[in-house]
Amino acid sequence: MMIKKQISFKYLMLASVVLFFTLAFKTEKDPLHKRKFNIMLDESKDGVAGKKAISDKLEFKEGKLFSDYLYDKFGYKWIRYRINKDSIFTDSTDTEVRLLVVEASATNPDNTTVTINFESQEWDLDGTIKITKNDKLKKYFDFVGREKGGKPKKVKVKKENKLFEIIEPGTVPDPPKR
Repeated sequence: MMIKKQISFKYLMLASVVLFFTLAFKTEKDPLHKRKFNIMLDESKDGVAGKKAISDKLEFKEGKLFSDYLYDKFGYKWIRYRINKDSIFTDSTDTEVRLLVVEASATNPDNTTVTINFESQEWDLDGTIKITKNDKLKKYFDFVGREKGGKPKKVKVKKENKLFEIIEPGTVPDPPKR
């Protein structure tokens, strides 16, 4: 009986150590997780941009992206993406900016492939969408967009209105007004 208690206690300790390490080293979600972007698609034919832009929305969740336009027109649901470059740099205004270079692709059963390549700088997107069938280009889109909700607003610090007064030598200054 005593041996069974020792063995069960060892298994309990082992399970708690394994649980601790899995929670301690839990990986961080990708930087696009749970973000939504409003984008404008411009279809290009023979290098000439189309006349009318198409409004769309890109959603990112758990390593996959979803486009309303691609779902409605071509039947693509969640498309797996890969972040090829993730870097932070300082721009001309001494602000740290995060740059992501992302690539996504998926193929339908009828051999239609969509390839999405874009760059994300903080809340802005800029990229291309190519749709091919049997390795022949069918549609090509350029897109630009901004995160839904827009650019985060900066907190403004109120400054006191300071009044400067010139005092002539030999005169008494007025007390400050409150």
